[in-house]
Formats: sequence, structure tokens, C-alpha cells
Amino acid sequence: MAIEQPTIVGDSFALGYRFQRYWTGSMASAFFFGELGAGLFIVSLFYDVVPGMIAGLLATGVLKPYFHLSHMGVPGNSWRAIMRPDRAWISRGMIAIAVFVVFGVLHLLLRTGGIFGLNISGVGSTVSQAVMIISVMAALGVMLYHGFAISHSTAISLWSTGLMPVAGVMYAFLAGASLTAVLGWNAVAPDRPALATVTLVLLAGTAIVLLSLISAALNGAPGARVSMNLLLRGPFARVFVPVVLGVGLVLPLLLLVLAPASRVSSLLVAISVLVGYYAFRTFIFKAGVYDPIMSFAPTLGAR
Repeated sequence: MAIEQPTIVGDSFALGYRFQRYWTGSMASAFFFGELGAGLFIVSLFYDVVPGMIAGLLATGVLKPYFHLSHMGVPGNSWRAIMRPDRAWISRGMIAIAVFVVFGVLHLLLRTGGIFGLNISGVGSTVSQAVMIISVMAALGVMLYHGFAISHSTAISLWSTGLMPVAGVMYAFLAGASLTAVLGWNAVAPDRPALATVTLVLLAGTAIVLLSLISAALNGAPGARVSMNLLLRGPFARVFVPVVLGVGLVLPLLLLVLAPASRVSSLLVAISVLVGYYAFRTFIFKAGVYDPIMSFAPTLGAR
């Protein structure tokens, strides 16, 4: 049985698979910082790590819009992206970001008890809890909408799977947990073993989702198989396999299990997770190929 050798074509009229070129490094960075900030905020909120919450809001509220705007051809018209929440995940995501930043900042102000020199520590607990819940729900929306946005790209088989939103959420929580351990080293001291266990569980969950994504692509549509072969055996494999799988998953697992708990080991875990996470976001975009608009039926064998 002959092995299928897919043809990657450029801008010619030849029949074959074409790389998508619209979502590039700036969009990968926007996705990365948006999810990272939301995950970091939620985990830091749970452990009451104020620096982590601030960093999360800055990542989602500043860095993500910056890379989105750098990607757009006409940044001045970016406000239009929020006008179609009924039909576009991008619009829903923009709304989620705005709500997350507003209510996240408000939660921090209520948490610290002051705004512009005014004491607001007397605000009722019901209001504070409502603000906190809204900020968390909006952060979850930020983490989810990226995956739903690209999974609607039916022309790119690698992306068109329900595992994309799950992968974004798992990576966001994993990165948030690893960074919270660093930014709140003293604050989480009593809960440090529990946080390490949570990080291990998130590592295992992320690995399962990633392996499921690989299996689904290799056993799915032809375009998805082409993309995954590019990542595992093709020109992208020299980075994707050692960085996403090795540095991003195996190395932090070994550090958490074998290395004694310390600031240095926690920092190394966070760095390795972030490197693998960013590489995942980058190469998922790089390996996306459009299916051919035409295909030939396979030759029928002898009856």
C-alpha cells in the first residue's frame, strides 16, 4: 500500500495544501497573553496573591490588545470587533476581556480597601463576592473564546476540533498555577505542597489533552494529518517535539517530582511551562494548512 505524500504548495494554482498566513506570531502572542493573564488571575485570586492578580490583568488588558492591534491592518477600526457578539467569537471575546479587566480591577480595589485615597473597605460582602464572581466568569470566557474562535475555522482541519478550547483552558490554568507559585512564594507558603500537587495534576491533564489532540489529528481529516505530521515528523518537529513536549511538559514534571521545593525550582518550572505553552500556540498556527479545494477520488482496487 502506497504511503500518501501530501503536496504543500505556495501561491501557485497547483493542487495541494497551503499554509495559512493570516494568523501569525502576533496572534499567537495575543492568544498566549490573553489566556495566561486570565489563568494567572484566577489561580492568584484563589490563593490571594495580589501581585499575581495584577500581573494577570496587565497580561490580558495590555499585552493581549497590543499584539491584537499590531496584527490588525487598521487598528483604528478595532472597536468594530465588539459589535457582532451574536455571530462572532472575536466579539464575544472582546466583551469578555473588557468585563474581566473592569471587574478584575474593581476586585483588586475592594481587596486592598482603597481607591484614590478613599476608604472603601466597608463595601458589603455581597457586592465584593458579586464582583469577584463576575471577574472569574469573564476570565473563563477569555480562556475559552480563543479555542472556540479557531475551532470554527473548518477550512483548517487541525483547528476544527472541540479539543482546542480545552487545550487553551488547561494551558492557562497550568501557566497560572506555576506563576502563582513564583509570584506568591511567601503568600502561598502554607499551601505550597497543595499548589505543587495542583500543578502536577494540571500537567497531567494538559498532557492528556495534547496527546488526544495529536491522536485526533492523526486519525482525522487529511488536512489535520498533514498538519500533525509537519509537527511530529516534518520541518517543525525539531522544535515542536523537544520544546512543547519535552521542555513544556516533561521537564516541569521532573522538577516537581525530583527537585526540592525552592524559589529556583519553582522559577524553572514556570519558565519551562511558559516556553512550552508559547511554542504550542506558535506552532499550532504555523502548521495550519488549508485543505485543497478539489481532490481526486482514490483509485478503486480490484473487485
